[in-house]
Amino acid sequence: MIPGIAHAQLNVKDSVISMHLIQAHYAYQVPGGDIARRFGANSMVGPGYMYKTSENWLFGIEGGFMFGTEVKNTDKILSNIETQDGNIVDLEGIYSTYHFNERGYSLIAKAGKVISLGKPNPNSGIVFGLGGGYLEHKIFIDHRDKSAPQITGDYLKGYDELKRGPAINAFAGFLYLDNKRVINFYTGIDLTVAFTQHARPYSFSEMNYNTGKFTDILFSLKAGWFIPVYKRTPKEFYYY
Repeated sequence: MIPGIAHAQLNVKDSVISMHLIQAHYAYQVPGGDIARRFGANSMVGPGYMYKTSENWLFGIEGGFMFGTEVKNTDKILSNIETQDGNIVDLEGIYSTYHFNERGYSLIAKAGKVISLGKPNPNSGIVFGLGGGYLEHKIFIDHRDKSAPQITGDYLKGYDELKRGPAINAFAGFLYLDNKRVINFYTGIDLTVAFTQHARPYSFSEMNYNTGKFTDILFSLKAGWFIPVYKRTPKEFYYY
């Protein structure tokens, strides 16, 4: 009789198991604090990775790209280089076309816990998470034809109000892992608080040096889709 090893996949319906979770997410964000004085609601998309232990603990990292079209007080951003009717003249003597948008990035390391509800399987349930990392945001002047040198190249840095700094994050929601391993997602509410400072030393809009510290708050409705990667466990058998 010679022992051998076969590999069997754990049953997610019956067991709390460890797994790798590769994800993509979307969040609709409502700003608060200092960032709300410059931007309105925006969206965030990005990738992420989580490792779920056999005790339903979660550990991972998540990135996000922020984008939005609601920029407040745009009449003051380029006022020192605009004509009286609020336009910018390009090199050919005609009005240049440009738009104001919001852009930003985040990178957050996270830890959390799934509280199992028993069904549809013990790997699903209410999820809570905390994290910390980095966030930055800025005014993006979309000047595609680049015909006006006043808002092209390095000159844009004087107007973009780039701010960056450390951030803390909290999440509460629901995580669902399908028994058939096809539909796997999470959804919930997400809160990020960032403590930012100016990244540019001088503001062309204010004609002054940038100073101060800011508290930026982003409250989000968030959803993500998982691709789970399950471990296989060895199962001993015997043959003659």
